[in-house]
Amino acid sequence: MQNIFAEVFALLLAAVILVWLFKRVGLPAILAYLVTGILAGGHGIGWMTISYEMHFIAELGIVFLLFSLGLEFSVPRLMAMRHLVFGLGSLQVVLTTLLGTTLLWFLQFDWLEAFVIASLVALSSTAVVVKLLKESGSLNLRSGQLAIGVLLFQDIAVVPLLIAFPLIAQSDNQVLVGALSFALAKGALVCVLLWAVGKWFLPKIFNEVALVRTDELFVLTTIVVALCAGGLTYLFGLSMALGAFLAGMMLGESQYRHQLEAEIRPFRDILMGLFFVTVGMQLDVPYVVESFFFIILALVALLVFKLLIIMCLAQLMGERKKDALATGILLWQMGEFGFVLVALASKHHLLDDNIASFLIALGVFSMALTPYLIEQTERILSWFNLDKERFADDLQNSLGVKSLNDHVVILGYGRVGQTIARFLKPEAIPYVAIERNPILVQEAQTAGEPVLFGHAGQKSILESAGVEQARLLIITCSDFEQCQKLIDSVKQAAPNVKILVRMRDDIHLEALKQLGVTEVVPEALEASLMLVSHVLYMSGVPMRRILNRVSKERQNRYEYLHGFFTGDSADLSEQLTDRLEYLHAIALPESAYAANKTIAELALDKQKVVITALRRNGEEIDSPPIDTMLLVSDVLLLKGKPRRVERAEQYLLEGFV
Repeated sequence: MQNIFAEVFALLLAAVILVWLFKRVGLPAILAYLVTGILAGGHGIGWMTISYEMHFIAELGIVFLLFSLGLEFSVPRLMAMRHLVFGLGSLQVVLTTLLGTTLLWFLQFDWLEAFVIASLVALSSTAVVVKLLKESGSLNLRSGQLAIGVLLFQDIAVVPLLIAFPLIAQSDNQVLVGALSFALAKGALVCVLLWAVGKWFLPKIFNEVALVRTDELFVLTTIVVALCAGGLTYLFGLSMALGAFLAGMMLGESQYRHQLEAEIRPFRDILMGLFFVTVGMQLDVPYVVESFFFIILALVALLVFKLLIIMCLAQLMGERKKDALATGILLWQMGEFGFVLVALASKHHLLDDNIASFLIALGVFSMALTPYLIEQTERILSWFNLDKERFADDLQNSLGVKSLNDHVVILGYGRVGQTIARFLKPEAIPYVAIERNPILVQEAQTAGEPVLFGHAGQKSILESAGVEQARLLIITCSDFEQCQKLIDSVKQAAPNVKILVRMRDDIHLEALKQLGVTEVVPEALEASLMLVSHVLYMSGVPMRRILNRVSKERQNRYEYLHGFFTGDSADLSEQLTDRLEYLHAIALPESAYAANKTIAELALDKQKVVITALRRNGEEIDSPPIDTMLLVSDVLLLKGKPRRVERAEQYLLEGFV
C-alpha cells in the first residue's frame, strides 16, 4: 500500500512540475504528461508499471474528452460551416490517408499497417491549435476559420476510426467489408437510440437535477450520463468513446451545455493527463535515440507532406495563397487523437511496439514545434512574398472594417482605449485598435469591434492597421520607456502621422515632444482640473467662471489647443461656435421630417451644413448624392458649426428651426 502511495505521489509531483515548466516556456500540457510518462515508465526512471486498472482509468479520459467534444458539435454549427467541414475537411482527411497509404506501401509497409499510419498522420491537434488561436486572437481570421473547419471534420473522422481499428484487427480481408457494414448498422441503431434518449429524456432529467440546486448532484449526473452512453455502445461491440460523443452531441443544443462542459472539464483534464502519461510510458526511449535521425527525417516529411496537401486543397477551393499556407502551418502536426489511435492500434496488434514508439515520438516533436512555427508564420509568408497587407485584409474581412483611411489608430484597448472608442463611434469616426491581451481581443472581436491582436511595436502590425493613412494615432499606455519604443516604431512606419500620448504627469513632456509627439495628455493635470472644477462649483463659483478658468489653464498647457480659447471674456460655447466645425451623428426616427425626402429637397446647404456620410443597414455611404432618398433608421453624419448643426438637426427631425 505504501509503495502504491509513493508511486502515485511521485507521478503527480512529476506531472505538476513538468506541466508548470512546459507552460512557462509556452509548450502544451500534453507534452508535459507524455514526458512524465517517459520518466515514470520502464525506459525512464521506471518507478511505475502500467496495470489493467490504470489503463481502464486512463481510457475514461478519452470517454470524457469525446463527451465534451460532442457538446461543441451542434447541428446548426455544422451546417453553418458545412463548406469548410465537409468540403475542405473531408478532402484533407481522405486525400492524406490515401496518398499516405500509397506512399508507405511503396516503402515496403504492409497495406494494413500503411493505412493505420496514414490515418493517424491525417489528424491534427485540436487542443494545441485551438488554444494557440485563442491566445493569439486569430480565431476570426480566415486561416483560423479554415483550420477550425478542418479540425471539426478530423474530430468527426476519429469516431469511424475508433470503430474500424478493432474490426480490422479481428477480420480477414474477405469479411472485412461485411464487418464494417454491420458495425455501421449497429452504430446507426445506437445513434437513433441515443438521439431519442437525448431528445426526450435527458433534458427532463437535467431539469429535475437543476431544480434541486445541488452542484454535487449535477456533477454526478453528468458523469453517469457520459458513462452510461459509453457503456451502451460498448454493449453493442463499439467504442465507449463513440457513445460519449453521441451523448454530448445530443446535449450540445440544450441550455445546460456550458454548465455540463464546465462540470466535466476537471475530470476530463485529469484523466486525459493520465492517459497521455500511459502513452508516454509505452515510448521505447532507447529505440527513439537509435532512430533519432529517421524521426527528424519523418518530421520534415510530415511537415512538407501535410503542408502541400492542405495548401493545394485550400487553393483549389478558392482560398488565397497566404491563407492556404497559414492554414497548413496550423495543421501540419499529429494530434492528441493520434495518440489515442496509436494506443488502440497497439492494443489490437495493428502496429508493433517500435512503430508505435516511432509514431509517439513523431507526434511529440511535431506538437512541440507547432507553437514556434505559428509564431514564425509572418516570416514564412514573407519568404514567399505573401505577407503584404495580410493582416489588413484579414482585419477588414473578419471584422467588417470598410476602409482604413483617415481613421484613428488606438494602441491599447484597455479601459482608456475603450473609452476613446466609445466616444468616436457615435461621431462616425472610423478607428482601429491594437491590443496584446488575447482574451480582451477575442471578446472585442466577438462584439464586432475592429480590434487587432499584436504587438504595436511591430511595423507589420502598424501597417495592418493602416497607420500611414490614419488621421491620428493614440498611445494609451502611460509607461515612458514603452512609449518611446512605440513612437520610434510609429515614426518608421508613418513619419507624418499625428501622435497623441497619455502620461501620468508631464515630467517627460520635452523628451516626448523631441520624439515627434503632437500632444501629451498628463493624467495628473486633467484629474486636478476636474477636481478643482468640482471644488469651485460646490463652493458657489458660477459655472461660466469655472469653465473660463479651466480653459485658460488648458490653453497654457496644450499647444494644440492654442487659438481655440481666446480669453476669459466670452462664454466657452460662443468661442467654440466662432472657430470650430464638428461632426455629429443623428438617427432618423419614424416621425422625422426628413424621412422619405431627398437630400436636395432638404436644402441643408442653405444652412451651411453638409451630410458627409450616411449609414444604412450596416453599410456606410460617403458623401451621398443629393438625389439620395433618406429613410427611417438612417444615420446621418452632419458637419458644420455647432449651432448650425443643432438647428439642422431640429429641422431634420421636426421640420422647423
